[in-house]
Amino acid sequence: MPEEHTIPACPVETTLMLIGDKWKVLILRDLMPGKKRFGELRRSIGHVSQKVLTAQLRSMEANGLVHREVYAEVPPRVEYSLTPLGRSLKPILDAMWNWGEAYKAQHA
Repeated sequence: MPEEHTIPACPVETTLMLIGDKWKVLILRDLMPGKKRFGELRRSIGHVSQKVLTAQLRSMEANGLVHREVYAEVPPRVEYSLTPLGRSLKPILDAMWNWGEAYKAQHA
């Protein structure tokens, strides 16, 4: 259940509530191919602070989109991956990619 504990009646609003943040969409994009460690994710996303990335990942984990795996090693290793629910957003990201490509082609 989403961490806000209330799901909007409108499905579009529900989707935006879960992934409407710029960083969340980029996290989804970068985790689609597979697992990443925090540092890898931060580098691949770009100009995001550690604090913001941590908060977004925690939110996405609470909402069932991201899985956080902690390995009992020294130093500790943490990997993030998408849950099946998170992976189910692929068609939405693909549509955003295609729309962005078409927009860029028209405005180049």
